[in-house]
Amino acid sequence: MDSTSPVGRPVIDEKAVRLTLYTSAFCEPCMQTRAVLAEAARLVPQVTVTELDVARNMESAEADRIRVTPTVIVSTPSGDEVFRAEGVPTLQQVLVAAAKAV
Repeated sequence: MDSTSPVGRPVIDEKAVRLTLYTSAFCEPCMQTRAVLAEAARLVPQVTVTELDVARNMESAEADRIRVTPTVIVSTPSGDEVFRAEGVPTLQQVLVAAAKAV
């Protein structure tokens, strides 16, 4: 999760469904969202979870039109967004989105 490309974007397995979590300091719902995404990753080994702090990744946050934290973006292996949750998503929402992204 902590490796990045030269442009500051995370290095991601090209075959994996991407779960991107945008967080901020002192964000209680972000902790709940981490737990949901960790469980999704445990259940679906084909997902890659990347967490980005909006203060440290302003360019990425702006490019992804992040307005609130937490925000979760589920993307296909090619990078197409299939789901976005502003706030804490349910595990069911994340699993359905991951299935659509395969």
